[in-house]
Amino acid sequence: MLAAARTAFAERGYDGASIRSIATAAGVDPALVHHYFGTKDALFLAAVQVPADPDDFLPEVLAAPPDELGAAVVRTVLRVWDGPARPGILALVRSAVNHEWSARLLREFVLARIIRRVIGTLDMPVAEREARGALVASQVVGLVMTRYVLRLEPLASAPPDDVVAAVAPTLQRYLTGEVDLPGRRD
Repeated sequence: MLAAARTAFAERGYDGASIRSIATAAGVDPALVHHYFGTKDALFLAAVQVPADPDDFLPEVLAAPPDELGAAVVRTVLRVWDGPARPGILALVRSAVNHEWSARLLREFVLARIIRRVIGTLDMPVAEREARGALVASQVVGLVMTRYVLRLEPLASAPPDDVVAAVAPTLQRYLTGEVDLPGRRD
């Protein structure tokens, strides 16, 4: 079931894959998928092998006022990465760098389970939210790569409050500020 789910999510994305199609590909009844995984979200997390469930940390971000969303995102990224899920997330990121299949799953996880939910709190057209979400993702992935994978100093050992103070304004601008959005040149 997990192999069929990984293939479905990688090929069709979270929204395009269904429990029924995954069960059919695995040669089992959809009720069996529900029995072992419960929900599509739980199946997706198991398929991607994510060591941290966004439902455990996103409510705090989603509750932030729009003008504090950048800081809330950075604070949460640091808390999750500095917590017990770090080795598993690091393995997932390293795998995504080396394997396109893993990159597709991670991209879909970040988009479907995190970025869309965060930018969905903003009152703006969908195309603008998507462009801003891509910019936010670029900043967060860059932060993760430099602090936790490449371990570039002084960022790697900087206290979390210093990182939030340095990175949050850029994230906030990407979320709600003036920015030339990709694909929107006149």
